[in-house]
Amino acid sequence: MSVLALTGATGFVGRTVLRMAVAGGHHVRALTRRPQPDTAGVTWIAGALDRPASLAELARGADAVIHVAGVVNAPDRAGFAAGNIEGTRAMVRAAKDEGVTRFIHVSSLSAREPALSIYGWSKAGAEDAVADSGLDWSMVRPPAIYGPGDTEMLDLFRMARRGVIMLPPRGRFSVVAVEDLARLLLTLATARAGTGQIYEVDDGVAGGWTHEGFAQAIGAAVGRRVRAIHTPRPLLRVASAIDRATRRTRAKLTGDRVGYLCHPDWVSTAIRQPPANLWRAETDTRDGLKATADWYRAEGWLR
Repeated sequence: MSVLALTGATGFVGRTVLRMAVAGGHHVRALTRRPQPDTAGVTWIAGALDRPASLAELARGADAVIHVAGVVNAPDRAGFAAGNIEGTRAMVRAAKDEGVTRFIHVSSLSAREPALSIYGWSKAGAEDAVADSGLDWSMVRPPAIYGPGDTEMLDLFRMARRGVIMLPPRGRFSVVAVEDLARLLLTLATARAGTGQIYEVDDGVAGGWTHEGFAQAIGAAVGRRVRAIHTPRPLLRVASAIDRATRRTRAKLTGDRVGYLCHPDWVSTAIRQPPANLWRAETDTRDGLKATADWYRAEGWLR
């Protein structure tokens, strides 16, 4: 059994890592901003990435850190820098001060193209902080992540229910199921494999998905034939302004995200894939999308 220090434990990916870690017999020290119910196998640590004392408490006695927490949306560059770069540096410092040498960092494919978005720039900066740490690190750059509980792709499922999905300009991208990603993070943390490696993962679909192909797969998952419409960049910018005006801090189509979405190639790099004896995707994406749609319905999220 390992003792794992986990940031982002209450988010979409972190919740899955937490559940699978406990099921695998590990004990998790999990960072949280808000009180959580008592959970077998979990020690909740009240704190945040900008509270160094809580990070020290989190890392104390751990065999490895799994750093999932980060900022996806922020109002400005300073917000992204604080959440992703400075937050990662703070977690690295806490790990080093507490004698934890193994550090697993969740990055993003956006770090490959830091000029396209402030988010990507901040994730690249976080990678630099980990690479320069002197720790026994591994990093994972997930593509689009989906699964039950996800809110980032929920709008696509809701559009599919109405029969029309608005898409970015034509391109290709990779996806990964949240449980497959979580399984890799736990393997890296407990098997001490992949030291000094930056891995890019996917669902095993060579060459990734076209936007339209993925839209049709979501349509099948919700039981509808859908019409996929590619939206030019200028219209996406208008749509992002409308989303920000209507949903404010809950907006998904932010201005910063438009640059990211319009890039034509977010396919995971084959040479950066984890070796097959370490990890491979187990979830068929069409089955995974169906399970996600079923979960949304059960929770009343699909209307």
